[in-house]
Parts: sequence; C-alpha cells; structure tokens
Amino acid sequence: MPELFRNMMKEEWRVHSTMFGSISFALFPVMIFGIAFMGAFLLPLIQAALPAGSLAVLVHANFLLLGFLVGGFGLIGNEVMNRRFGQASLLAYSARSLPLSERFIFVTFVLKDIVYYFFFWVFPFGFGYIAASPFTGIPLERTLLLLVTLTLAFLFGLCTVFILSTVYARSRAALWLAVIVLGVFWGSLAAVTGMNPALFFPPLLLYFSFSYASLVLSCALLLLLFLLSVMLFSPEYAGTVKEVKNSFSPLTRRLSFFPDPPLAAKDLLDLHRSGSVVGQTLFSFLIPLVVIWFFLSLLGPFFPPHGLLFTFAILTGVIASTMYTWVTMFDTFGPYACLPVSVSTLIRSKVSTFAVLQAVPAAFIAAVAVLTGDAPALVPAVVLCLAVSFYAVSVTVWLTGLSPNVLVYDVRVLISYLILVGIVLTIFSAVSFAGLYYALTSVVLVIPSLLFFRRAMVKWDTVDQAGF
Repeated sequence: MPELFRNMMKEEWRVHSTMFGSISFALFPVMIFGIAFMGAFLLPLIQAALPAGSLAVLVHANFLLLGFLVGGFGLIGNEVMNRRFGQASLLAYSARSLPLSERFIFVTFVLKDIVYYFFFWVFPFGFGYIAASPFTGIPLERTLLLLVTLTLAFLFGLCTVFILSTVYARSRAALWLAVIVLGVFWGSLAAVTGMNPALFFPPLLLYFSFSYASLVLSCALLLLLFLLSVMLFSPEYAGTVKEVKNSFSPLTRRLSFFPDPPLAAKDLLDLHRSGSVVGQTLFSFLIPLVVIWFFLSLLGPFFPPHGLLFTFAILTGVIASTMYTWVTMFDTFGPYACLPVSVSTLIRSKVSTFAVLQAVPAAFIAAVAVLTGDAPALVPAVVLCLAVSFYAVSVTVWLTGLSPNVLVYDVRVLISYLILVGIVLTIFSAVSFAGLYYALTSVVLVIPSLLFFRRAMVKWDTVDQAGF
C-alpha cells in the first residue's frame, strides 16, 4: 500500500500542477494558513458580536460540511462507469492491469484523498491558528485542541457520507431505512433532552469539555464507520447489465427551449443512469444542508426576524452552485474535439443542465420555510437562493470553464471567486435583513450573471483545453 499511496499522491499533484503550475498549487495551503493566522487577530472584534462558543460551532460546522462534500466515495464507481470517456488513465481505475484487487486500490484511493484534503484544508487552518497563539494570548493547548477537533469534524462528515453513499450503491431501500432510523434517533434525542441535536456532535463536546476517554471513543467510532464503509463497498459495477428504453429523443424534445437540447439531454441521462441525480442530491446537497441547518439554528437569537431563513437561503444558493461540478466532473472537452462543437457550446449545455437541477434547491428552501413556520418569507427566500446560485455559478464558469473541480486549488482563481461572491453575499445578507421583501431585490443579480456568462463564452473559446 505505501508505494501505491505514494504514487497516487504524486499523480494528484501532477494533475493539478499541470492545470495551473506547481507554485500556484503549492500556495493554496499557504493561503488557508494566512486566512486563519490573520483571522485569529480579529477574534476580539468578532466575539463582541458573536460569543466564542457560537463561533466554535460555526467553524466546526464548516469542516463538517467539507467532510460531507468529500466523502461520497460510494458513488465513484457508478459515476466513472457511466460518465467517464477513458481519456484519463488514473491508478484508481487500473485494477484490471495491476496485480491488485479493486478493493485494495479503492481503500488506498480513499486514504489518499483523506490525507490530501487534510493537508490542503484542515492542517493549514489549524496551524495558522496555532502560529498566531503567541501573539493573541490564546493558550497553546486550546489551539492544539482546535486542530484535533476540526480534524475529527472533517472525518465525521467524510465517514458519515462515505458509509451512506456505499449503502446507497448497494441498495436504495437500505439507504432510506438508514436515513429514517437516523432521523428518528436524532428527533427522539431532541425531544427527550429539549436540546438541539447539533450540541451532541462529538468534536464539539470534545472541544468544550476535553477528556481522553471522549477522544478515544470518537476515534473508535470513526474507525468503525470507515471499516463498515470499506466492507460494504462493492467494486463490481462493470458486471451489471441495465436495459433502458430510448429516452434521448423524447427528452431532447422536452428541452427544445434550451440552446443545445441534445447535449443537455445527454447530461441529464448520464446523471440519471449513474444514479447521481439521487445520489449527488442526497449526499452533496440535502444531508449537508440539513445538518448545517441544525448548527445554524443555534445562532437564531443573533438574527433579525426571517434572518435565519434568509441566511440559510444564501448558504443553500452557494452550495447549489456546486451542482455545476456534477455535470463536468467526468466530462472533458477532449471527446468533443472531433465534433463541430465549441467549448462555449459545451459550457452552455452544462449550464442548461445546471438550470434544470435548480428545481431541487428551490423546492428545498420552500419546504424549509413551510416547516419552520416562516411561510410568509417563502417567495423572497427562494428568489434569494436562486439568484445567489446563478450568480455564483456564473463566476465559477467565467473563472474555471469546464474544470471547476480542479481549478478550485488555483490560489488566484479562489481569491477572485471569494472576492466576487463574498461582496455580493455581504450586500444581500444586509439587504435581506432590512425587511421581509427586500430579499426580492436579489433579482438584479441576473445582470452581472449574464455578463459573466457571456465573457466566459468568449474567454474559453480562445483557450486550448487540457487533453487529459
């Protein structure tokens, strides 16, 4: 395993450094370190408006969300078998040419991804906070504890989605049973204790009241989840045979109002037949947001009326914009190069597919508004969510083209994205807090969104696409 692991890490580095250069890629964790280091000096100002305990909840929730977004390994097999064209030859897909089992290669791949994301996201943030401790007066042991609990939060998110996605790949009925059991458990816990279930999150409990027994118990639970996920993982995707009726022509006719109906229909059929419409929606969207809602609701007293729903709508819009990666992850321009299809045409088709998928966040925010008794804010919240989602994806398309999942590690791209999206989020957060229907003003985001889309079409038609 060490040799395979080492080669996979080299492979990951080479893929990213090929896209935008080794130096820019290496600067990414340095940027995360700098954000945490400088943020530590702002803690006194932040704590004047937000207590330290609530701030700790938000930070842990963010790293839990990162784990959620990374952990859908159980979907990889179906995605690759249904949507990959074969232009990339990665070690993870070489089981038939190596004297190694598919399960062995898969476990190594998962461990590689865990280490990869840890050193690019979790460790730089924690180490930045540690490096600032001599200047801020924060005890060193508290900063070290934060690094440990953030790591655990990331791993809990990753392992939870890992096991659920693995169960989903085997049996959808078993997945829904597991989701129902978990929902009943957390609901019963909230009813019996009268407390928000998020307060029972193990890394939070460990951060607020450290004990070695709790640390060992948390690690043991993570190990159990990981081992169960690996045991349940089934690599035999290629051996299954599916017979499906011709849906391409009817779907193309239904999508005739889009600029490129055949390409949009192809993407939707790929997502449907690989199970990703349900799988990605559940593991990359619904489960993370439901959990984040519980954490965010702890801050309810700090929001004005309807403020909690509007904040959640903005967050949902940002996460919904990542649906663009669902239709570009295993689909590069290479196979289309021999067809009369330009890069801009392919991008338009991906955005069209993205637009269809936005029915999911719209329905989700509407359901949240009704279930939380905030029905009067339903329409403004849905409009705000969709406006933010389309604006964020327009910035993503302009900055990254057909490679949003790869170029996120380009420091210049990420900083540009954070500035362009962050300014808009700040403005419309403040505007929506001012009054119930002020959130409707977010429709003006259609103007910069169209501008970014048009500039992206021109920009990426003049750029030579990577060949892998």
